[in-house]
Amino acid sequence: MILFVEQLLNGLQFGVLLFLLSAGLTLIFGVMGMVNLAHGSLYMLGAYFAVMFTELTGSFVLGAGAALIATTAVGVILEVIAIRGLYDRPHLEQVLATFGLILFFNEGARLVWGPAGLSLAPPEFLSGQVTLLPGIVYPAYRLAVLVAGIASAAALYLLVARTRAGMLLRAAAANRRMAEALGVNSRLLFLGVFALGAALSGLAGILAAPLLTVRVGMGEEVLLLAFVVVVIGGIGSVRGALVAALIVGLIDTLGRAYLPGLLRTVFTGQIADAVGPALASMLIYVSMVVILVVRPRGLFPTQSRADG
Repeated sequence: MILFVEQLLNGLQFGVLLFLLSAGLTLIFGVMGMVNLAHGSLYMLGAYFAVMFTELTGSFVLGAGAALIATTAVGVILEVIAIRGLYDRPHLEQVLATFGLILFFNEGARLVWGPAGLSLAPPEFLSGQVTLLPGIVYPAYRLAVLVAGIASAAALYLLVARTRAGMLLRAAAANRRMAEALGVNSRLLFLGVFALGAALSGLAGILAAPLLTVRVGMGEEVLLLAFVVVVIGGIGSVRGALVAALIVGLIDTLGRAYLPGLLRTVFTGQIADAVGPALASMLIYVSMVVILVVRPRGLFPTQSRADG
């Protein structure tokens, strides 16, 4: 039971990181109709900036704040220079152009920070463990990541559902042409949405940096899962992205924790350890197929998607 609770928390923590990455992705696609493969590169830059600015300032908090600002600034510059001209292009051209941006950012990161992986220690005040229940202790930093992800999800919900900016965003997602006809400045709105997506992706990279090795190409590894989250949750739905991200995080984490043990009853330990994680990854895509068979537009499709 102790192991199950720990793995459940790990799955939720992984899920909120996926949500931060996929929330911006689903907003960009839902509002702009833009397929942005370079979204994962902003996740990578957030992690690299966190390492760099933490070393410069000597403070994880100051480094994380500077990294978030830097990643958002890169997103704004990217939208103005490269992305803005792709909004009305076919999806194939968007895919090819943003794939080129992936190569650009990967080579740029390799030139600036080198090919070797970097590491970042969690802040000193979060380096210990927290006793959640008798006999159940959990790393303080991982718990902080979970809390930060939930707080970000709540703030994003309030922004989208309770503010004028969120109202304009929902209007553009439902019918962009009508929103423009009613006086919505689509160029400014798109810039704001892209900057928000960049900030969320960068935040995910910043929070993930102390948990893994910061390296070139780390964005592509998680980007595929982010697209799965967007498809399962429903394109353009923040609520759907949160629910789908938690589902994917739990399936991946619990599958990797328990499938090898189950397979050892049939196969040798070496085979079970190799096949178990692969089956856990397969379960994510099997779940996506099952959900799409039942709900072809995802769990929480936006109004325009639901109505065709």
